[in-house]
Amino acid sequence: MNLADLRSDYRRGTLEREDLNADPIAQFKVWMRAACESGMIEPTAMSLATVDADGGPLLRTVLLKGIDARGFVFFTNLKSRKARHLAHNPHASLLFPWLALERQVIVTGRTEKLSVAESLRYFLTRPRNSQLSAWASAQSSIIASRKMLEMEWAQIKAKFGDGEIPLPSFWGGYCVEPRTVEFWQGRAGRLHDRFEYTRQPDDAWRLDRLAP
Repeated sequence: MNLADLRSDYRRGTLEREDLNADPIAQFKVWMRAACESGMIEPTAMSLATVDADGGPLLRTVLLKGIDARGFVFFTNLKSRKARHLAHNPHASLLFPWLALERQVIVTGRTEKLSVAESLRYFLTRPRNSQLSAWASAQSSIIASRKMLEMEWAQIKAKFGDGEIPLPSFWGGYCVEPRTVEFWQGRAGRLHDRFEYTRQPDDAWRLDRLAP
């Protein structure tokens, strides 16, 4: 297989300045709705990039669980590797790879921890097994085997029985407050449409077309 010979010519859509909302959050909601209605797998999946204390980057996929005027919300173990990175450097980047629509959205910004109350509100909506997993998994730590993980999960399940599962003190949410938001639409011949919103000192947004 010659990977250099694998290519697609993107022809599903176009993107013009007049198509875009003045507010990138409002525009993102339009594109997110289209992604959800397209039938693609995991439309809320986003790649989250952080850096460690030495400046080394790391990328993983998480799920978007909220979008509002503040920014983009996700939840995680607060002792995980991503949480440790964000404690050292709160800046992060998100990528929504909506390849089925020949679209991408790229976000850069600063993360802020959500309040315990907001994390609890979301935690209570999670399926019970997911709540148990939050307690059972010391995320990013080295474990001896999957069997040990499953045994821990079973012990947690027995501990809480049929009662309410409380929010772990080590679990919560973050909001990525955007500094830039780029909307990318694939076009034929690699002449893609790219528009980037940049937050200004007065919190207004500047919109620029970028070269593909």
